[in-house]
Amino acid sequence: MFTGIIESIGSIRAMTPKGGDVRLLVETGKLDLGDVKLGDSIAVSGVCLTVIELPGNGFAADVSRETLDCTAMNDLKAGSPVNLEKALTPTTRLGGHLVSGHVDGVGEVVARSENARAVEFRIRAPKELAKYIAHKGSITVDGTSLTVNAVNGAEFELTIIPHTLSETIMASYQPGRRVNLEVDLLARYLERLLMGDKAAEPDSLQGPGNITESFLAANGYLKS
Repeated sequence: MFTGIIESIGSIRAMTPKGGDVRLLVETGKLDLGDVKLGDSIAVSGVCLTVIELPGNGFAADVSRETLDCTAMNDLKAGSPVNLEKALTPTTRLGGHLVSGHVDGVGEVVARSENARAVEFRIRAPKELAKYIAHKGSITVDGTSLTVNAVNGAEFELTIIPHTLSETIMASYQPGRRVNLEVDLLARYLERLLMGDKAAEPDSLQGPGNITESFLAANGYLKS
C-alpha cells in the first residue's frame, strides 16, 4: 500500500527484454534506499513493483506482460522521468489517500492551462472508470494522490499547485500524454458490496457497469 505522496522523481536507466516481459532498472534520485531490501515494493508512476536488485543508486524490477498491457509503462524508455514512492509503514503519515499501486486503466491528458501559479489539467479516463470518479473525490494519476475538481462524463479536471508540479513529473504533462489511473479503493469495494449475493454469480454476470440504476432499483436501493 502507498499514500500517493511522491517521494522522489527518478528516471528509467534501462528497459531490458527478458523472456517476453521486461527488466526495469530505475535510478531513484533523492529516494532513500537505506531501509529498502530485496522483495520490498516501490511504486513507479503508480505501478507497484517488487525490488529484485539494489545496484547502488537505484533498483531493478521485473515488469510482467500483464502490467505492460494494462498500464502506460510501454511508453517509457531510457531517460524517462518517473514518480517514486516506497510502500507505507505503520508510522507513515497518510497525507494522500490509500493507494494500492494496482492501475485500473490508462487515461489521456486532453487539455492543459495556466491558472495563476497553478496548472489545470483535463484528463479523459476509460469509460468503464467514469462511475468511480467523483467531484472532490480522490484519484491517483501516475502514483500521485490528487483531488478531482470537476467531472464531465469520463473527463475530470485537476488543479495542480506549484509544489506538486516541482515534486512530481506532472510539470511535463502535455495533451496527448497517457497516464496511469487508480480510482479510489472505497468506490471499488462499495460497488462489490452493493452487488450483495450476486457477487457470487459467474463472472459473465459481473464486471464494470453492473451497478446500474436498474440494478439498484431491482435490489431495493432506489425508492420511487
